[in-house]
Amino acid sequence: MARGKDINIAPGEFYHLYVRGVAKQNIFLDTRDYVRIIFLLLYLQSLVQIHNISVSVTHFIKHKLFNITKKKEEEILKNRTVELTEFTIMPNHLHLIARELTEGGIPQYMKKVLGGYAKYFNTKYKKSGHVFQGSYNAVHMENNAQLLYTSAYIHRNPRELPRWKNKEHLYPWSSYPDYLNKNRWGEFLKTDIILGQFRNPKEYMESVEESGAKEVAPKHQTSDV
Repeated sequence: MARGKDINIAPGEFYHLYVRGVAKQNIFLDTRDYVRIIFLLLYLQSLVQIHNISVSVTHFIKHKLFNITKKKEEEILKNRTVELTEFTIMPNHLHLIARELTEGGIPQYMKKVLGGYAKYFNTKYKKSGHVFQGSYNAVHMENNAQLLYTSAYIHRNPRELPRWKNKEHLYPWSSYPDYLNKNRWGEFLKTDIILGQFRNPKEYMESVEESGAKEVAPKHQTSDV
């Protein structure tokens, strides 16, 4: 199955995107790091310029809310080139599902997100060089069964962490809580393509638990992320 640079990414299609820290190092070390990458995943879905990211991150840490104006949010949503469907951020890697809306949308999006975070990380921790190990991997969701299984796999990732085993539905650096409760991110996280296939969030959770995901890795998953 084609991945990364070998895959032809096409508008309208869904992709599992994942990347890990170079040499498997932890790249999300504190709350601010996790909030920073979530901000990038949410607000870089278009080419609209965002300024004062650190201010927004600080505001979120204090108030559980990014201080982006309604006008700016509407501008981003109107012009986005990708739709974020799901994500989980682990200490040394991240997974997401996204749909490309315009030609080249996903490559542009991942370049901005990963490049922006790498610059932030190196500045904050006084490092230099690569933060992520090579290019991100992109796997086309070829059918609905693959999409649903990958969704479960991503949302169950936190069970690798002893503190969160069997409590992954509570893990704050994941979209899983947004699928089961109120969506914290509104239109910036498009949950309907998956949740719309279930009668209610409880049924989705039961499907995730019954999937066996993270007990057997997806066929396309060859790394330990």
